[in-house]
Amino acid sequence: MENYFNIRYEFDKQAVFRAIDEALLLGTPGYICVSDGVILATVNRDPDYRRVVDGSMFSICDSSYVPLYLRWIYGIERKQYCGSEIFMDIVHQRRYRMAFLGTTQSTLDGLKRNLSEVDPRIDGMWFYPLPYKAVDDFDYPAIAEMIEKDGAEIIWVALGAPKQEIFMSKLKPHLKRGVMIAVGAAFKFYSGTDVSRAPYWMVRAHLEFLYRIYCEPKKQLRRCMMIVVSLPKLLFQEWGRKRRRKKLTAHAG
Repeated sequence: MENYFNIRYEFDKQAVFRAIDEALLLGTPGYICVSDGVILATVNRDPDYRRVVDGSMFSICDSSYVPLYLRWIYGIERKQYCGSEIFMDIVHQRRYRMAFLGTTQSTLDGLKRNLSEVDPRIDGMWFYPLPYKAVDDFDYPAIAEMIEKDGAEIIWVALGAPKQEIFMSKLKPHLKRGVMIAVGAAFKFYSGTDVSRAPYWMVRAHLEFLYRIYCEPKKQLRRCMMIVVSLPKLLFQEWGRKRRRKKLTAHAG
């Protein structure tokens, strides 16, 4: 794992899968954050939320811009691993029993139908539309009990950031085992009933945010504004960390 912008990132996909398998083998509940620009900005302005993200196993990098920032600042190459990618990577593995929590019943119905074509076992897995309420108002012991009865190993959560990360942190103490992963819009992307992901050429060109703005202008413009306002300070602070690391390395030598 590597720490940048006050987030512990795991960029190695195989290390991600090994950590999931180890947690399941040991029976240790945990959660993985899928850190996009919203999480990056919120972590660095909200200490309580930062503690939530710090309490995760690690974060994977959902932002296509963080690798660019790391190249500019440190001259290193890292790759994005977004929520929709880890979601389908794990589905295609056909290894785990999974639960799907969040969004609406119609979205979950479409998601179940489409994912069952990849892995027929998914038709018999648990899809639960979490009611729209404040994150403190969920009955976490009851949800954990249902997960325990179901036997789910991977628990996908789609409530949108930052709510879904807080939800996972509150559910974790009630779980006996299982790895939760917050995947935001992935349920919508693969349900066939809601917004789709941007075309690949836009993803490659770091323009996916424009497609998201086009699909959900009110929501995404608000999020983009928060990221843009936060960015100069974040970059300045990371440049400072780079200088301090170089000094420590020089003294150690």
